[in-house]
Amino acid sequence: EKIYYYADAQTTHTAYPEGLEVLQFPNNQIEKHYPDGTQEIVFPDHTVKCLYSDGFEETFFPDGTIVKVEKNGDKLVVFSNGQKEFHTAQFKRREYPDGTVKTVYCNGRQETKYLSGRVRIKDKEGNVILDKK
Repeated sequence: EKIYYYADAQTTHTAYPEGLEVLQFPNNQIEKHYPDGTQEIVFPDHTVKCLYSDGFEETFFPDGTIVKVEKNGDKLVVFSNGQKEFHTAQFKRREYPDGTVKTVYCNGRQETKYLSGRVRIKDKEGNVILDKK
């Protein structure tokens, strides 16, 4: 293993024989660069971001929240309370543990589906245009 210290940046760079490189910054941020192109960044607040060579990325927050971003920009957020949120170019959708699903489309229309089968749709101004129980 080879260890380099960059005094001006106060950064340590460790290169391991198998190809792993680890950078340690003065703010306690650590970056690991793997031979397959994967990067793992550990931030001072213990948030961990993984960047994969195929463009997929995952971020793990200390509170248990996980964010996954596809190469095309689609995003999934999984909250520690069990809620999930999907973000695409067309809509944002939140799924609640009780089975309720709320979708907001890019045109502003909102649709809420409840486990009971009830569906409520609002237009972009917030007016209810359908409430089917």
